Amino acid sequence: MTLRAVTARLGGKLAYGGDYNPEQWPESVWREDVALMKEAKVNLVSLGIFSWAKLEPAEKEYDFGWLDRVLDLLHDNGIAVDLANASASPPPWFSRRYPDSLPVDVNGQRRWYGARQAFCPSSPDYRTATARLTRTIGERYTSHPAVTMWHVHNEYGCHNWHCYCDTSAEAFRTWLRDRYENLDSLNEAWGTAFWSQRYYDWAEVIPPRTPAYNSFANPTQQLDYWRFSSDELLDCFRAEADILRELSDAPVTTNFMTFFKPLDYWAWAAEQDLISNDHYRIVEGLGPGGATHDLAMSGDLIRSLAGGEPWLLMEHSTSAVNWQPRNPAKGPGQLRRDSLTHVAKGADGALFFQWRQSKAGAEKFHSALVPHAGTDSQLWRDVVQLGTDLENLEEVAGSTVRAQVAITVDWESWWAVELDSHPSADVTGLGELRRFHRALWERGVACDFVHPDHDLSAYRLVIVPTLYLTGGEAGPNLTEFIEAGGTTLVTYFSGIVDHNDHVRLGGYPGAFRDLLGVRVEEFNPLLESVRIDGLDDATGTVWSEAATATTAEVLATYGDGPLAGRPVLTRNTVGDGQAWYLGTRLDAANHAALVGRLMQASGVEPVLSIADWPEGLDVVERVGADARYLFAINGSDTGVAIPVRGRDLLTGRDWVESDSVGAGAVAVIRIAV
Repeated sequence: MTLRAVTARLGGKLAYGGDYNPEQWPESVWREDVALMKEAKVNLVSLGIFSWAKLEPAEKEYDFGWLDRVLDLLHDNGIAVDLANASASPPPWFSRRYPDSLPVDVNGQRRWYGARQAFCPSSPDYRTATARLTRTIGERYTSHPAVTMWHVHNEYGCHNWHCYCDTSAEAFRTWLRDRYENLDSLNEAWGTAFWSQRYYDWAEVIPPRTPAYNSFANPTQQLDYWRFSSDELLDCFRAEADILRELSDAPVTTNFMTFFKPLDYWAWAAEQDLISNDHYRIVEGLGPGGATHDLAMSGDLIRSLAGGEPWLLMEHSTSAVNWQPRNPAKGPGQLRRDSLTHVAKGADGALFFQWRQSKAGAEKFHSALVPHAGTDSQLWRDVVQLGTDLENLEEVAGSTVRAQVAITVDWESWWAVELDSHPSADVTGLGELRRFHRALWERGVACDFVHPDHDLSAYRLVIVPTLYLTGGEAGPNLTEFIEAGGTTLVTYFSGIVDHNDHVRLGGYPGAFRDLLGVRVEEFNPLLESVRIDGLDDATGTVWSEAATATTAEVLATYGDGPLAGRPVLTRNTVGDGQAWYLGTRLDAANHAALVGRLMQASGVEPVLSIADWPEGLDVVERVGADARYLFAINGSDTGVAIPVRGRDLLTGRDWVESDSVGAGAVAVIRIAV
């Protein structure tokens, strides 16, 4: 089952709606809710996500009457349901009765209930209770005509990605036995000859709790705990999803959270019937235009996790959120632009948290489709307009985005590169990834994300940013891609260690040394910028290294400092393709110019040729069976000509080559093929 099955249940329409929490309101409000949903053209709501305490007020005692009535009311009004199994937040009675189920932090402090996700993923009491609850809900509602899909848990790991209790410690030891089979293999993998850490009994092995004052925990122990914690939460999902699949043929999902570090979403994606995601606009810390770019990058990741298939935007906000230090409201047109950007990137629906803005609780100032001000508000008018927009885009459902460029992302490398005691704290898992994606996005180039071991043959250009840890397949996989005519750029601090976080000896970048035709003797992280010769008034920051070109052509060198004359940008011919290497973080202008050179070398073209591309313009193309759909989303303050012919689905008017998309506006142009 996929999202296409859900779309079919919706009559071929894009999904529109959000989290519905009727238990927060008196029953007299429910009929008003469904009337407003129909006015806004809502056709799908998520129900029961945080309802455990309401559904099971005491152990094995259930109250389903209210949920029966809500489901019947929604179905009678033509609104489908993404029904949750309610396992996301144990009620207080459960935590009080099973105190050992509560999570423990890295310092050994028990964390208490009173918020959400107050549980240890390894707790047998939690797993028993959620399995029982899931089966009870599944058996009762598997045949209800409103239930279109199943929603397991909610935002796994958002608040409890690591637990360090004794139960987790025992589960970790079991996980390690499965991975290494014996202590000799564990000791070899963890490098325990260092600092007298050798283990002689499995009982001695513990999670990487807070170590001795001002010291470092074993890095491979830390890395394995990231792996274990992601797997342990995934086991929770599997157990609950398997019950629902046993009882029902409706698709099962859980909502991802974009680039969420604690969970290896490549592994998680393989377990989903359809991919769904939550994305919230970040308003601080990403620089000018960074929030809009982050939204676009999120869509590209989730589409990639879905294998290029349509996916579902499970949550985003109509306006302000409540959890950032400062939470400004969205500006005019921002709700529409944000939502349709997700659709442009492959989403076959746009859902929100939540339907009606709460009057109490921690999220009472988080915006919703129905705001505190009610329907006499600009926000509600925007919500109704978006419902009309999505209805007008019905034929887009099922179409896909095709990319010629991919950027590698590997959660295990992300975990490993950000461990302590490394050459520079300025080198992060997403730093260069974000910069390269943005440079492509600003040129209107569609971009996928790909695991470095996965098939690369669909692409012309593959960028490998800071891939510190690689298994055995990444090097041969890239070599095969390049030999067949592909172009690859690898950046600094890549290919350095194997899957155990052991350095690949013989010179950096170990896994890619021969492929790139470059050998690095030593790293020299930068405290200030250095001049780069061979590029246009270029500087480098963050990183430099003592490199020698073995077979590669040197394109740029360090212009000053202790490494003056050493190569910093190289290109190696391999078979019919090219392997480029960059050994520093270039200034913004030269970084952008390098991306332009890579596009030229690989034959990559933007989706649309616009001479003066304004900051804030996003142009994406979805391809269907008999048409292409060009999304032009203009977040800039000037109109932009979109030189194509077709029909704007949002307005119904013909589009000619001289037409422009206005400042802050959106056009979705159907182009016949």
